[in-house]
Amino acid sequence: MLVKIFPFISWFKNYSLDSFRVDAISGLTVALVLIPQSMAYAQLAGLPAYYGLYASFLPPMIAALFGSSRQLATGPVAVVSLMTAASLEPLATAGSEGYIVYAILLALMVGVFQFTLGVLRLGLVVNFLSHPVVNGFTNAAAIIIASSQLSKMFGVYVDKAHHHYETIIRVIQSAVHYTHWPTLLMGTLAFAIMYGLRRISPKIPNVLVAVAVTTIISYTTGFNHNATVTLSAIESAGVKDTIVNFNKAVMGIPDLAEKRSEAGKVMDKAKKSGDTISILRVQHDLDVITIQIERLKHYAHIHRTELRNLLFKGIEQSDGSLKFYTGNEAPAGLKDDGRIWRIKVGNRQLITDKLLLSGGGAVVGVIPEGLPSLSIPKINFKILLHLFPFAAIISLLGFMEAISIAKAMAAKTGQRLDPNQELIGQGLANILGAVGKSYPVSGSFSRSAVNLQSGALSGLSSVITSLMVVVVLLFFTPLLYHLPQSVLAAVIMMAVIGLVNVTGFIHAWRAQWYDGVIAIITFVLTLAFAPHLEKGIEIGVVLSLIVFLYKSMRPKIATLSRCDDKSLRDCIALGLKQCEYMAMVRFDGPLFFANASYLEDQVTEIMLGKKNLKHIIIVSNGINDMDASGEEALALLVDRVRSAGVDISMSGVNEPVMKLLKRTHFLEHIGEDHIYPTMESAIDVE
Repeated sequence: MLVKIFPFISWFKNYSLDSFRVDAISGLTVALVLIPQSMAYAQLAGLPAYYGLYASFLPPMIAALFGSSRQLATGPVAVVSLMTAASLEPLATAGSEGYIVYAILLALMVGVFQFTLGVLRLGLVVNFLSHPVVNGFTNAAAIIIASSQLSKMFGVYVDKAHHHYETIIRVIQSAVHYTHWPTLLMGTLAFAIMYGLRRISPKIPNVLVAVAVTTIISYTTGFNHNATVTLSAIESAGVKDTIVNFNKAVMGIPDLAEKRSEAGKVMDKAKKSGDTISILRVQHDLDVITIQIERLKHYAHIHRTELRNLLFKGIEQSDGSLKFYTGNEAPAGLKDDGRIWRIKVGNRQLITDKLLLSGGGAVVGVIPEGLPSLSIPKINFKILLHLFPFAAIISLLGFMEAISIAKAMAAKTGQRLDPNQELIGQGLANILGAVGKSYPVSGSFSRSAVNLQSGALSGLSSVITSLMVVVVLLFFTPLLYHLPQSVLAAVIMMAVIGLVNVTGFIHAWRAQWYDGVIAIITFVLTLAFAPHLEKGIEIGVVLSLIVFLYKSMRPKIATLSRCDDKSLRDCIALGLKQCEYMAMVRFDGPLFFANASYLEDQVTEIMLGKKNLKHIIIVSNGINDMDASGEEALALLVDRVRSAGVDISMSGVNEPVMKLLKRTHFLEHIGEDHIYPTMESAIDVE
């Protein structure tokens, strides 16, 4: 019982100092990959980079302590990070305080969902996500993830559109207008280092090397170069007007949002009182406010895009300060500082006496030192209701990813795996991770492979990985300041290459054509609906269930004949000659309310096609279950066939079905002498 509650106790059976040394090296190696990866994935989730470190603090250790796999490396992963962003973007602006609070709450919900499934031993619910659906979704997610990093690779900034492909079009248009070449070169260099080291020596932590090299280059070359100036430093009246108009639009949105919130409270009261007139009036006010907010957002987008597209030259003045001119407004004969300057514009008001201009590339910036404060996320029931479907999808996707990796490793190590215990471990990792400011996490393919290749013998390696993250948070965060954003983008793009699996579509099609179709439809719709990723996977699940129900309603029914090798096979599939006096009908599947009439219809067709038919044998080996409707339909079939002057028997009835037939007195109805143990015995008697 103690080992059941605390699985990690079993690690220390026959554990030695040598075993600890191996686990320590494995834990350190995984940490070297995890730290830069986690920061990249946090930004993919729409969070500041250091929240990736927070998500790597408690979850790896907790998942290892309470899971069943000894080599599974838990932490931020690409698909779950993308799903987190897709879940939260309708609620708040990426990176804002509200967004961060919702991300932590989502981690708590995912953890509770997974933990509950594990305790109730409902791990099999993950089977609702069929392999074709997951394959289609994962391939689409890989493309979405990779393409979402293009803006960081080119060093451009754009507003996200309603659809992902529209956002990519904006990125391409902005990149054509201006690409920051040092940023692109940094990302390309990171790609080259990671790819080269992976080919030359896979044991070297290529991600860490790429991060270290590019960070050193960034620091020594002044890659990041910002200047804070007043509005008077920009010598362009048109720019000043655009900034004023942008600020008006941005400043008006919070006031309207507050009015909408107050109107929402009034609406709740009106609904409780049942005052129809008040409900209609408040609904009208809400619609007007929503239209006003959307109009201001549209204006803000136009002005923000205009400001981002402005390229300035910095001209040094006699007092050493810089004045900034657009390309066609710079005074002739004056030499600029050699940089292209751009105004950094976000979703907030621009402070006119503290305008931030960028003359270089983007870096991670300041990372708070120390561990995150531990606190229970605030519960907001309206937000809970909105996030619940996303939490369920993330829970199942995350667990499917984790259990797939764990099973693959267990096959190599011979370890016994408990899916429900793994659910408990992943659930606790997300619950306690949320207390430590983590967003949703799962098992990682790449880091688990590193853990296994490093020779990890127990989950103690993951505990050491967490401790290494603690050390980084306490002492080494200043070293990450100059890490280029394009390098983090390259890390993500390199990682998701492994998610692309074109052969999965071919394999699904070869297995069953409809599985291939479901995989392709899921893939296409996930891309089309992005960033609303849940729609693609939901449609895929529905299609899988429809196919399952259709197959259950119309199971395979075969008429058997003697083959050359004396076996009884499907005569239509193999083109065998049929007996005109006897028909052997094999029903492949459970006989229940949804398909009972289908058996009767098929038998009727056989009777109409064989005028000299004397006897029908229902081969029941494939009938593994039967309900009341199935038994009733079978009894009616017996009466109908015999009333037509044809006898009917059954062969190969298995034990559960035989018990049901005895309880319902069907044996007396058909006659016990018409029940045969095998097909051959039924034919011999005939």
